Amino acid sequence: MLPAFLGLSGPVLTDAERGLIRDADPAGFCLFGRNIVDRAQLRALTDTLRAVSGRADLPILVDQEGGRVARLRPPLWPEFPAAVRFAALYEKAPMSAIEAARANAQAMALLLGEAGINANAAPVLDLLHSGADAVVGDRAFGAEPMQVAALGRAVLDGLAAGGVAGIIKHMPGHGRAGADSHHHLPIVEASAEALAADLAPFRALAARAPMAMTAHILYPTWDRRHPATLSPTIVANVIRGEIGFDGLLMTDDIAMDALSGTLAERAQAALAAGVDIVLHCSGEAADNEALANALPQMGEAAAARLARAMTLDAAPADLEALIGKRDALLACA
Repeated sequence: MLPAFLGLSGPVLTDAERGLIRDADPAGFCLFGRNIVDRAQLRALTDTLRAVSGRADLPILVDQEGGRVARLRPPLWPEFPAAVRFAALYEKAPMSAIEAARANAQAMALLLGEAGINANAAPVLDLLHSGADAVVGDRAFGAEPMQVAALGRAVLDGLAAGGVAGIIKHMPGHGRAGADSHHHLPIVEASAEALAADLAPFRALAARAPMAMTAHILYPTWDRRHPATLSPTIVANVIRGEIGFDGLLMTDDIAMDALSGTLAERAQAALAAGVDIVLHCSGEAADNEALANALPQMGEAAAARLARAMTLDAAPADLEALIGKRDALLACA
């Protein structure tokens, strides 16, 4: 199995993509707006991916946080609120906010499952820091670690109840970044003592989260040369060590401009640093082929983590009731 989650070019598989799946067996796929036309088409695409791969538990990911980061959008799917809405309710009624976040995530998971999607790149556990780049902004559940952990746990629980694996991000914390890692390499000049607050939500949910995504950020207090995604020190000592995360660790998109070098070099460096799976989202055939040719087969430890992450079991639930409960609770804010 190729240790990569790859993007696809459009709403149906091309012949080249079918060949890539048969020959390289990528670990999974990540879908974007270009892959989505309507409900029937999306389900046909995910069914085809599983049929061609021969894997019923094939991970098919999407970014469906709610708010400005959502791939399944109205009018075909309901709109889901941004994290800031639950953060605002938490300030007034913490337990109501937690229950609203859990109901929201379970409703989201039901719709994702209907579409054949079984992993969601949420929740964001980055803290909200004043003066930081707006790339996190309203995607954060707040500035206080315990609040972020509580709401993040509710999202993980709601997704799991709906049969979807949650992916906590961006480990070890994107909230202080003064730049958007899609375009630049952020450098977070903070002490280990200050960064302990950013680690706290990840540490609190380390044993509960099946998957996590790294941050393309340089933290000189831990590693002056390598961003977290490419840092053996940060992966081993901070993510696996201090945070204590032993689930499946994946990169953020390695095509982002925070990283340098060829795609193959970035991917190889991430795996050498100890990351389990590389994420590459462009869907370009040449990019996918380059990674298929450059990467080794997935190791046993990573394969075991992937299998654990994709052991999913949805509970019966009523979508409209969950959305109604969420909306009634959010109205209190």
